Amino acid sequence: MTRVSPKSGPATPGLPRHVAIIMDGNGRWAQARGQPRPFGHQAGVKAVRRIVGAARDRGIEVLTLFAFSQENWKRPPLEVRLLMELLMTVLERELPDLQANGIRLRVIGEHSGFSAALRARIAEAEQLTARNPAMTLVVAVGYGGQWDIVQAAQRVAARGEAITHDALEAELVTAEWPAPELLIRTGGECRISNFMLWQLAYSELYFTDVLWPDADAPLLDDALRWYAGRERRFGGVPQAQA
Repeated sequence: MTRVSPKSGPATPGLPRHVAIIMDGNGRWAQARGQPRPFGHQAGVKAVRRIVGAARDRGIEVLTLFAFSQENWKRPPLEVRLLMELLMTVLERELPDLQANGIRLRVIGEHSGFSAALRARIAEAEQLTARNPAMTLVVAVGYGGQWDIVQAAQRVAARGEAITHDALEAELVTAEWPAPELLIRTGGECRISNFMLWQLAYSELYFTDVLWPDADAPLLDDALRWYAGRERRFGGVPQAQA
């Protein structure tokens, strides 16, 4: 749980292709400063910029950020409304930077509860960045791991096919990308909170006490170094015992 002290320079050995992050701690960060929770969400957007830029610079192919879960709809209506407005603003404001840095944007999740304007803004941003080659930024909004598995099973069943491992995996909303090799969760909690339940089956899980608005490139480097030191066995025995 304790952060490793940052070291100088980026971490490159054993670089994961896909990093997923549960961005936790915005509300507590704001409350510690005597501010309302939305103040923390706005500060969290600045952390997103720092981490996206650092991931791109380090050669990460896919970065997935868990921005809003299906369970988050239970939050106070005012906070939810402000989060949706913030998402709309961010999509408009950050699009030029995504284009300039060659970052492709994809937004995954159940979006039926979003306004028509927000759904249109998401579709526009995805279309405009579709050919950007440097990195894919996946933002999970209205997403839940259980929902993802259920919708995949429903798609397979609707075709009258057997629900096999491969058939189900092909219908997950993340099917076009490799599973995350590394999951980072900020904020001090040690759980995955219904995020990518299928995809994280053999991911390395890195938990840090740092609250999301304080996330930066050194934090990402800490996690990448920790990952580089892991021996990924996928159910096998350590190499020393093989």
